[in-house]
Amino acid sequence: MRLIYGLTALLVAFAIYMVVIQREALLEFAGRGAPEGAPPEATEAADVEREDETALGSTGTGASVIEEAPDRIRVVAMPSQAREIDTAVQLRGRTEAARQVEVQAETSGRIVNAPLRKGALVEAGDVLCRIAPGTREVALAEARARLREARARIPEAAARIEEAESRLAEAQINDRAAQSLSQSGFAAETRVAAAAAAVSSARAQVETARAGLEGAQSAVQSAEAAVAAAETEIERLAIEAPFGGLLESDTAELGALMQPGQACATVIQLDPIRVVGFVPEAQVARVALGAQAVAELVSGQRVTGRVTFVARSADPQTRTFRVEITAENPDLAIRDGQTAEIAIAADGAEAHLLPASALTLDDSGRLGVRTARAGEAGDVAAFVPVELIRDTPRGVLVTGLDDEVRVIVVGQEYVTDGVPIEVTLRDAAPGAPAPAAASATVSGAEGVTQ
Repeated sequence: MRLIYGLTALLVAFAIYMVVIQREALLEFAGRGAPEGAPPEATEAADVEREDETALGSTGTGASVIEEAPDRIRVVAMPSQAREIDTAVQLRGRTEAARQVEVQAETSGRIVNAPLRKGALVEAGDVLCRIAPGTREVALAEARARLREARARIPEAAARIEEAESRLAEAQINDRAAQSLSQSGFAAETRVAAAAAAVSSARAQVETARAGLEGAQSAVQSAEAAVAAAETEIERLAIEAPFGGLLESDTAELGALMQPGQACATVIQLDPIRVVGFVPEAQVARVALGAQAVAELVSGQRVTGRVTFVARSADPQTRTFRVEITAENPDLAIRDGQTAEIAIAADGAEAHLLPASALTLDDSGRLGVRTARAGEAGDVAAFVPVELIRDTPRGVLVTGLDDEVRVIVVGQEYVTDGVPIEVTLRDAAPGAPAPAAASATVSGAEGVTQ
């Protein structure tokens, strides 16, 4: 084994000696060196040629091949023309019942009617829960009797006022007569004083009679209030549906004891239905009252309505604005709380329909496309930032480009601004619509028209 190691070391040492010390002799032996007797300059030239061949590669005949870089980079571009489209504000939201109320009792008592089960349809005014009247009807009869009694006192009080006013008039006549006779010397001063006292007494009686009339009127009003309270208490015995809708819960059970504030049933109104979404503050100016909107539920069902409310105050947590859309729901197929994708029609915009693969990013991370722009010496590549409006099954809709552009769709990742390019034009990808059909495509896809 040691003999093999020793022979291997000798062979390696010999190879190093031949390559380093006897290099020229080794090259001459291999036929690669300069001819015998050639000057040293020829030997150096041969060494340089061999180094170039090693770096650049060689053919079978020993001739070096150096590829020249092309003057222009070949790319494929697609001509695109801007067309006006119907844009839509995209939101994610949920459905809500137009009305929902928990009907509560306003008085106490036992339930005396059979309950209605949840899911039942009710109309406005239908009795949901009926409470036993107890002594309320007796209290109403007593209040009405007191009212009749109070009203009967009104004529008596009015008659007393008239009697008192008559006595006052008589006393005033006697007073004037006594004063006239006293001035002529036919009546004593005592008679004049007595007449004046009679006038004062008659006036006091008139005031007393008037006070009695006001007291009788107050008694009437108090009795009327007692009657109204008793009647209201009896009306509260029948708990009615405030509007037509659907029972979301069973009504109170027969025999249950109700207390003021205790729930009888929950009623919701699903026709019309309300679709609620939250629009970002950057797009809230594009949402207008009365704008048409389409909501697509997760089940695939679509509903069309109009915007009926746009909040003026943003949510303090999300900085978004509440938007409500009201739509018809005659068959009650749409339920409360379903998730919905909402598209609200907005003003049209000029946009280009491009393949999604044409989008790229520049060094600063801006989204855009690379276009072929005509220069003095030919076409050059140019980056143009764009704004993405919507992603459709046939491409993306973007704005920010000129009306007519040539968008690089193949090779855009291998060129930068100002690089000379050789452009090969192609039409739209198979299955993609022409730019002129962009408006119809968006309107049909979203179901939103102005």
